[in-house]
Amino acid sequence: MTTGSDAPDAERQRLAEADAGTAPWRRWGPYLSERQWGTVREDYSDNGDAWSYFTHDQARSRAYRWGEDGIAGVSDDKQRLCFALALWNGRDPLLKERMFGLTNAEGNHGEDVKEYWFHLDNTPTHSSMKYLYKYPQGEFPYADLVAGNRARGRKDFEYELLDTGVFDEDRYFDVFVEYAKAGPEDLLIEITAHNRGPEEAVLHLLPTLWFRHTWSWAGGTAVPALHATDGAIRADHEELGTRWLYHQGEPLFTDNETDNERIFGSPNTTPYVKDGIDRYVVHGETDAVNPARTGTKAAVHHVLTIPAGDSARIRLRLTDTELTDPWSEFDAVLDLRRTEADTFYAGITPPGVGAEERRLARQALAGMLWSKQYYYLDVERWLAEHGVDPLAADPRLRNSAWYHMVNDEIMSMPDTWEYPWFAAWDLAFHTLALAMVDIGFAKSQLDLLLHRLYLHPNGQIPAYEWNFGDVNPPVHAWAVLFVYELEKHRTGRGDRAFLENAFHKLTKNFTWWLNRKDPDGNNVFQGGFLGLDNIGVFDRSAPLPTGGRLDQADGTAWMALYCQNLFDIAIELAVENRVYVEQAQMLFEHFAWIAVALNRIGKDNASLWDEEDGFFYDVLRLPDGTATPLKVRSLVGLVPLAATSVIGGRVDQAFPELAAGARDFIRRHPAVEAFVAQQAADGPGTDGRHLFALFGEERLRRILARMLDEDEFLGPYGIRSLSKYHEKHPYTFDVHGQEYGVGYLPAESDSGMFGGNSNWRGPVWFPMNILLIRALLNLHAYHGPEFTVECPTGSGRRLNLYEVAREISDRLTATFLPDADGGRPVHGGQSVFAKDPHWKDLILFYEYFHGDNGAGLGACHQTGWTGLVATTATLFHAIGEEDWHRGARESLRPTGDGDGDREEPLS
Repeated sequence: MTTGSDAPDAERQRLAEADAGTAPWRRWGPYLSERQWGTVREDYSDNGDAWSYFTHDQARSRAYRWGEDGIAGVSDDKQRLCFALALWNGRDPLLKERMFGLTNAEGNHGEDVKEYWFHLDNTPTHSSMKYLYKYPQGEFPYADLVAGNRARGRKDFEYELLDTGVFDEDRYFDVFVEYAKAGPEDLLIEITAHNRGPEEAVLHLLPTLWFRHTWSWAGGTAVPALHATDGAIRADHEELGTRWLYHQGEPLFTDNETDNERIFGSPNTTPYVKDGIDRYVVHGETDAVNPARTGTKAAVHHVLTIPAGDSARIRLRLTDTELTDPWSEFDAVLDLRRTEADTFYAGITPPGVGAEERRLARQALAGMLWSKQYYYLDVERWLAEHGVDPLAADPRLRNSAWYHMVNDEIMSMPDTWEYPWFAAWDLAFHTLALAMVDIGFAKSQLDLLLHRLYLHPNGQIPAYEWNFGDVNPPVHAWAVLFVYELEKHRTGRGDRAFLENAFHKLTKNFTWWLNRKDPDGNNVFQGGFLGLDNIGVFDRSAPLPTGGRLDQADGTAWMALYCQNLFDIAIELAVENRVYVEQAQMLFEHFAWIAVALNRIGKDNASLWDEEDGFFYDVLRLPDGTATPLKVRSLVGLVPLAATSVIGGRVDQAFPELAAGARDFIRRHPAVEAFVAQQAADGPGTDGRHLFALFGEERLRRILARMLDEDEFLGPYGIRSLSKYHEKHPYTFDVHGQEYGVGYLPAESDSGMFGGNSNWRGPVWFPMNILLIRALLNLHAYHGPEFTVECPTGSGRRLNLYEVAREISDRLTATFLPDADGGRPVHGGQSVFAKDPHWKDLILFYEYFHGDNGAGLGACHQTGWTGLVATTATLFHAIGEEDWHRGARESLRPTGDGDGDREEPLS
C-alpha cells in the first residue's frame, strides 16, 4: 500500500519521534482490556476452569492479580495507572464498569459478549482516539441474556442484547469518549452522552482513575496514592511519578482492594474496597467511600439530566504537569488532533478508494489500534503461586513447561473481550494491517514472540494463553518477510538488523518443527489441529480413535511455505553476507524433500494428492500399515496452493554457487529430479523467474477449478473453509461402529470439538483468504497475464490470476459494504444497522463469516486478523496489475559496490 503524499504530517512526525526515542508518544494508549475476569492469568482454581473461578459478578469486588479492565480505558504502557468510564442509568443492579458477556458454558455457541460498543477512530501514537458505547436506559437484562441463551441449542441463533427489547423506542444513551494528546504525557478527555430516547433521562457518568494492584502480591511494591486537590485528583506512584486528573465533578474515593466479605465471607482488611463506589452510587451506602478523599481508586461523579434528543458533555485532563488553567485551548487541541488524524489517514489511503471503503479501512485499523493491550504474566511466579515447582513440569497444570516466560509488554490482541491475550498466528496476520499505520510497532510485535522471554528454549513459539504449547501454523516468517519488504518498498532500505535477528530465531523454530512434528523423518508433518479447530473428521491434536497417525496435507504445506519464506530471507541477507548462501541452499533442499513427500513420487506412490478428485487430502495411516485418504475438501487441501513463492530470474547470476549446488543436489536424488522435471515441463516463468510450488500447472488448474467453483469453495464473500459440496454429501468415516463425519456448516458449529464458537466447516476466515490471494499474485508474477482460468468455474468468464486475486479480495470487502438498501452483509440482516442513522455507519468486525450470506460470527470485536479487510479495501488501488507484474519479487541487481539494491517487491 502506498503511503500517499511525501509531505510530512503531524502524526508521522510523532511516530518518528517515538521510534527514535526522543518523545514517548506511545507511553499512554488504549492498553486496558475489556475483560480481565475469566482469563487464564486470573485462574487459581484446582480444575483449570477460569470462567467459573473468577466471574463477571465477582469482578466489581475482587482485585485482579495480573491486569485490569474497563470501558473505553487507557493506561500507561506498564498499566500502573488506569483510566476508564463507569456509568449508571439509575435502574441497573450494579455500576457499569466493564462489558458483560456469557462464559463458554453459558453461551449456546460458547463465550459471547452481550454489549454494543464501537472503536470509531485511533491513530498509531493514540494522539486522537474515539469510542462509542451504547448504554440502555432500562435495567440491563443480565439474567434474561443468560437464561435466553442457555435455553437455545447449537443450531439456534444466539439471543442478543437487541433481541431483549432494551433498545426499543431508542431508549438508550450514545456515550462517545474521545481522547486527544496535548503532549506525550498530557491526555485531554471529552465524554459526550446523547439521549436517543423519547423522554428526559438521567445518567450518572463516573470517569474512574485507579492503580493496578501491585502492592500486596508476593514481594509487592510501595502502595501508591490518590488524593483530592483543588479541582483535581493527584496520583503519586513511585515508578510513574505524579499525575493530575483535572475534572469538574465530585470525586469519590475507595481502594482497589478485594471485598473479602462479599467474595470469601472473611473480614476486609480496609473499610474501603474495590466495589465501594458501586455500593455508594447504586446502593446508597454512604460509608462505602473514604471521607478523607484518598485511596487507590477514585471516580468523578456527574449526575446528568439529559432532555430527549439532547446531549451533555464533560471534560477531564490527565497530565504530568500541575496546571492553573487546564481547560485553556482544550477544544482547539481536540479539533486539531481530529484534523491531523484525517490528514494521516488520507496520506495512507491510495487514490481511487471509494468513500465507503475509506470508512471501512479506517474503522478496521482503529479497532486494531484499540486492541493494543498491556499483557503481563510471569509464568514461573504464576506456577509458584499454584504451589508447583516450576522446574518440575506438571502436565496437569496449564503451561507448566513454559516457566521461562515473562510477558510484560504492549501486545496486539485478537480481541479485547473474548480473546484478551496474544495468539501467535493471529498476531502474525495483525502485523500486516498494523504495518499500514505503524511499521515500527508491527516489527516490535514480530520481534517479541521471538524474544528469549517468549520463545521456548527448545525453539517453539508460544501459541496462546490457554495452551502455550499448542501448535499454530508457522506463518511468522511470512509476516516478517512481508513487513520487511513493505518498509523497504516505502523507504528504499530494509531493516536488515530486524530481518537478521528474526532469521536466526526462526531457524531455531524451524528446527523445532523438523524435530517435533515429523516423527517418522519422512518430511510429512503432523502438526495437530493447526488453528483450524474442528475442520477435520477427528480432533487432530488428540490420539486418533483408530490408532496410527495422520499425515497432514496442511501441516506439510505449512512447512513448505516456511522453507520458502526462510529461503527468501536468506537470499536477501546473502547480498551483504555470503554466509547465508549456505543457509539458502539448505532451505532449498528442505523444500525439495517436502515437495517430494507431499506428492510421493517414490516407491509406493502413496501421495497426499488424490488424482481422481484433483485435490490434496490428509491421509490416515493405520497401525496395520494401511493408508486411507480422508476425503474432506477443505482448506487443508488448499494450503498447498498457499505455499507458492517466486524468485527473480537473476538469483542464479548473483549467487552462482547456489545455482550450482541446487543442480548438483537435483542430479544426485532421482525422486527430486523427477519432481523438478515435472515442474520444468511447464517452461520458464516470465522474465526467467523461478517458481517454488508444490505442484505444476496441470494440478494448479484442477485445484483452482474447485476453489473457484461457487458450488464448492467460492462464496459470495470469499473462499469458504469447507466445500459446499459437503452440504449434500457429508463425509463419514466409521471407527469400530462409531460414525465420525464432516458436513458443510456455513454458520456456527454443531460440534464442541474445540469449544463453542470456532467453526472451520464452512465459514469464511480472512487470514486464509489473504494467504490464497498472496499465492495467486505470486503465481501471476510467474505465469504472466496470458495465463487465465474460469472464474467462477463454469461461468465462461476467464480471468488471469491477478484478476482472480482481486475478485476474491472484492468479495471479502463486500462483506462490510452497504447494499442498495443500506444493509451490510456482516450485520446479518439486523434492520437497525441498515436503517437507523445512529447505527448504520457503525461496523462490527467478527472472527469469521457465514459462508453463504456473509453474516458475522464468533467474536464480534475480533478486528485482529479481520482487520486485514483494511488491506483488501485498498490493496488493489495501490498496486495495479502492471505494478505487481513488474515489481513482484524481482531478481537481485547487485552493483559494483555491493549495496544490495533490489527491485522492490510489492507483496
